[in-house]
Amino acid sequence: MDPAVWSQFIRENWLVIVIALVLLFAVINLIKTVLKWAIVIAIVAGLFIYSGVTLDQIGNAVNKVTDGTVSTLKSEAQDMMLKEAKEAKYTSGGDGTFTITTPNLEVKGAAGEDKVEVIFRGVSLGKWSMTETTQSFIEEARKNQ
Repeated sequence: MDPAVWSQFIRENWLVIVIALVLLFAVINLIKTVLKWAIVIAIVAGLFIYSGVTLDQIGNAVNKVTDGTVSTLKSEAQDMMLKEAKEAKYTSGGDGTFTITTPNLEVKGAAGEDKVEVIFRGVSLGKWSMTETTQSFIEEARKNQ
């Protein structure tokens, strides 16, 4: 998905792209049925196939973006744990479970387990293994109880 490759492709195939765009606009404006969208999808898919972009490349690009976003959110959540530990409210369930809430975080777990569920600004980041940061956050929240 290198921009230089796309630039080269556009320079070499500008006429095909222009024809495809004209066909797309004609189909969208003239045909008023579900068939219209089937034709539009076929034209767009044809352009992608013609350009050499594979579904694996698209999937890899999506995975890279997803992994980068999740790792950024995890590091932000860990930083927030350190900043908001003094404001954390520890709530214990009767069965050994606990919930810790701050303005931006919610951590749920059970005593003796190696994993806790982390929710950052309403978005679940999944179950995390206990790290030094997580453990110190839980201990600080217990002190605030």
